[in-house]
Amino acid sequence: MLRPLAAALALSLAASPLLAWTHRDGARIEPRGAGGFEVLARPGLSASEAWCAAGDYAGQALNLGPQARIWRASPAPRRVGQGIAFTLSPEGSAGKTGLFLFGPDDGSISVAFARQLCWGQHGRG
Repeated sequence: MLRPLAAALALSLAASPLLAWTHRDGARIEPRGAGGFEVLARPGLSASEAWCAAGDYAGQALNLGPQARIWRASPAPRRVGQGIAFTLSPEGSAGKTGLFLFGPDDGSISVAFARQLCWGQHGRG
């Protein structure tokens, strides 16, 4: 009797908002399977704000180094009310970051670059 109950509890906690990480600008990030996470939708969320939150999450919550890569998993442009999903491997990449970049865009940027996108947003940095 306890095993099915424990399994149900583990599944409910895995999908729980309690596991969400909140960025300093209020964006909420939730883990999505192995090596993936999503910056949840909110009014006015831009691609650069989502990348900023993703970079801080990768650096602070996942303890990834500044040279680690993050790939955008959800295609750009996104629909209203949708968050932006990210992955830590090129498999599942959407192929484009949704950012204006000089040079090739393979759908990824470094943790350091993503965190630099926080500078100047809403007077923070």
